[in-house]
Amino acid sequence: MADKLGGEGLIRELCNGFQLLMDKDKGIITLESLRRNSALLGLQSLREDELVSIMREGDMDGDGALNQMEFCVLMFRLSPELMESSWIWLEELLNKRPH
Repeated sequence: MADKLGGEGLIRELCNGFQLLMDKDKGIITLESLRRNSALLGLQSLREDELVSIMREGDMDGDGALNQMEFCVLMFRLSPELMESSWIWLEELLNKRPH
């Protein structure tokens, strides 16, 4: 997927995923909004303890919710292919910079 979308497309898709899962009033992903909206991303089979684990793993600031940056970082951590692609894109960008 990352190869097809490129860097900007991938970021756009991650932002779209965040928008689908977030609590519209709060602008963050809460456990409740994850529970309620997870089927939109094909995650309806996740158990409650798995949803809680996802929230804990991604919640870097300890506020019990995921902001957009925490969500994107979590998605990269959970998908090694995304991480590998991001290093390739970074290397390409660095090589294009004038020295």
